[in-house]
Amino acid sequence: MRCLFRSLVLQALVCVLSALVQAAESKPLQIFFIDVEGGQATLMITPSGQSLLIDTGWPGFNGRDAGRIVAAAKAAGVDQIDYVVITHFHRDHVGGVTQLASQIKIGTFVDHGPNMEDAAAPREDFAAYEKVAANSKRLIVKPGDQIPMKDINVLVLTAAGEHITAPLSGAGQPNPLCASEAEAAVDSTENARSLGTLITFGKFRFLDLGDLTKRKEKDLVCPNNLIGAVDLYLTTHHGVNQSNARVIVDAIHPRVSIMNNGAHKGGSPDAWETIRNSPGLQDLWQLHYAMGSDKAHNVSEMYIANMDENCEGKYIKVTAEAKGTFTVLNSRNNFKKTYTK
Repeated sequence: MRCLFRSLVLQALVCVLSALVQAAESKPLQIFFIDVEGGQATLMITPSGQSLLIDTGWPGFNGRDAGRIVAAAKAAGVDQIDYVVITHFHRDHVGGVTQLASQIKIGTFVDHGPNMEDAAAPREDFAAYEKVAANSKRLIVKPGDQIPMKDINVLVLTAAGEHITAPLSGAGQPNPLCASEAEAAVDSTENARSLGTLITFGKFRFLDLGDLTKRKEKDLVCPNNLIGAVDLYLTTHHGVNQSNARVIVDAIHPRVSIMNNGAHKGGSPDAWETIRNSPGLQDLWQLHYAMGSDKAHNVSEMYIANMDENCEGKYIKVTAEAKGTFTVLNSRNNFKKTYTK
């Protein structure tokens, strides 16, 4: 009888554990594209509740950007940010770090190492960042490194001007556009040193290259495509024409793209066309209506989170499943659309 009882208890425990694992696997990855008015702040919440923020927006504005990030974190049900990744040391990406750290606990900062741009503003912003990062753990990464998170794979593709040299699984195909792509000028700013990542959750793949510029973009896909296809692409550099070269946009073949532009920053008409016309793209979403452009180079307002210059800072949210299906939500009008694999 005792053996039978123990057997039944063990079977029950196995069933409970199996149910817990299945429940965890069924939970989605949440991604909030937070409006920081032409900077970047992308917050990810994994199924087990870990959080990763890429960039912190601008300083000043009475703590506007930090406040929007904290509001998104609360909406996602987290009270701390486990990892803050800084793509590079420009003010619209790292400037909000001091205000953010005063409002929410941060576990680990991740960056490419020292500022590499010989200019006053990046030097000042890097010094402010180092002061804040000294109060937490700090992880300096290089291409090929992984940020140690549960549920998702966060692979560093670019950092400090370097990039991965071997193709990822399923990638490595020759890129026919390489021969016709004009050689871009060398960029000596922090943009070219951006820490770019590929986030994988099951079959779902999301690419964020910070503000990487064209010459460095080309290195990732020429002569062979080292990345492969992705499901979701955050337009590089807010959708400006210093980035988003056709040679990379066509190669990664995104199903959906989100542009983190501001009312008067990003959304260059020619870059917009490159992204919108990329083969296989189903939809382009924008954080702002690009007021420096025209109606023909803005998407339908259903797909735009903020229509006016003086806006409430609405976000775009992606909910991704491990099987590759994901839903994009515009928080301004609650319009949403699901994309199946």
